[in-house]
Amino acid sequence: QVQLVESGGGLVQPGGSLRLSCAASRSIFYMGWYRQAPGKQRELVARITSGGSTNYADSVKGRFTISRDNAKNTVYLQMNSLKPEDTAVYYCNAGYPFEIPYWGQGTQVTVSS
Repeated sequence: QVQLVESGGGLVQPGGSLRLSCAASRSIFYMGWYRQAPGKQRELVARITSGGSTNYADSVKGRFTISRDNAKNTVYLQMNSLKPEDTAVYYCNAGYPFEIPYWGQGTQVTVSS
């Protein structure tokens, strides 16, 4: 079993920045972030493997950066140039290929003036 503890959500104005963090209770192969806006399906935002390979949703490329500190079992999501359409609950996600993933409790990100 892996526990994921998220932090860093909040309210920010359009064009602003936020950094999300997610700490895992032990090392794990991939870590990443999904988000779910009201009335929409949960979608992948970004993911990073223990080796540093990353992938991003097209909608966040060039604005968001995912990084990872393997020594701390922690993943970070630096979100810049935030837009109102980035408003969602952001969920940390972690796991191994072909296995059921683990999920965090979610953290609200609201982009509004």
